[in-house]
Amino acid sequence: MCVLALAVAVGACGTNNDNKSSSSGGSSSGGATSGTVGLLLPESKTTRYEAFDHPLFQAKLKELCAGCKLLYANAAQDATQQQSQADSMLTQGVKVLVLDAVDGKAAQAIVNKAKSQNVPVVSYDRLASGPVDYYVSFDNMRVGQLQGQALLKALGPNPKAGPIVMINGAPTDPNAAQFKKGAHSVLDGKVNIAKEFDTPDWTPDKAQTEAQAAITALGKDKITGFYSANDGMAGGISAAIQQAGFAKFPPLTGQDAELAGIQRIVAGQQTMTVYKAIKPEAEAAAAMAYALVQGKDYPQATDSVNNGSTDVKSQLLTPVEVTKDNIKDTVVADGFYKISDICTKQYAAACKKNGLQ
Repeated sequence: MCVLALAVAVGACGTNNDNKSSSSGGSSSGGATSGTVGLLLPESKTTRYEAFDHPLFQAKLKELCAGCKLLYANAAQDATQQQSQADSMLTQGVKVLVLDAVDGKAAQAIVNKAKSQNVPVVSYDRLASGPVDYYVSFDNMRVGQLQGQALLKALGPNPKAGPIVMINGAPTDPNAAQFKKGAHSVLDGKVNIAKEFDTPDWTPDKAQTEAQAAITALGKDKITGFYSANDGMAGGISAAIQQAGFAKFPPLTGQDAELAGIQRIVAGQQTMTVYKAIKPEAEAAAAMAYALVQGKDYPQATDSVNNGSTDVKSQLLTPVEVTKDNIKDTVVADGFYKISDICTKQYAAACKKNGLQ
């Protein structure tokens, strides 16, 4: 696993508002090639984008290309807004677009327009439709499989004794479909999935409402576990579980290794999360963009993923399961979080119990 020794502090935020673009130039000792790169991120409800993806991408591009300029925008989960941001960047003369799509299918309009202007597109984290040049992400099927396997393990030897509830991500996000498919490949036939939801915009509040509806319909004494596609929604589900007054906290999955998710794992209110080291992903995207600025190939894209219209040259990174037993060996060892970030006063006793000191 790549070490995140230079990761940005979790509490940091982006230098831009969610729906505004800004630029920053590079000045360190990188290549002499100059050009403008556009970075389009999808939303800010998930901690990672403003605190990690944007600054890490920016830092790597600056390192690689002293003369390159970065245009950045966050779409605040609005596909129409993202289209406008892309149009603005194309008008400003970007040589490459790095696109983390709000809506993978709708983003084909962005990709097509860019290609009509001979601007190559890198799909970042989520695979957009259309003639994309490169794609960098994690093995998203594997993410869902890790979640499903962890849930089955937590349910014990007879998981069919009671139903589980599946709360998946946004139906517009192509990654959500892959997480869901991976989880189903593990869970189907082995556990009773009594209720399942696809959650618009990955919103924690909506996930909480979905969990509450499932608890009301099935009964808190019968539900044996919850599948949550990410940590943000797991926070909403956890709130619903606590409000319902479960006798014992049921197994609950997550993803993204958000600080709140790690703290819930320590406190026994979440079973696991999936850690996707953002630094190597952001740096790979920056390297792809820099190669395209120079008109060169990116040799590390040795995988291939079909986006419905073409086979996209891809670099797929490996996700890692995080439980209370390996927090030190994963997110702490990589410098993603410090023990002091996790073990605040509220979690001090739980941290001590779990050997996080």
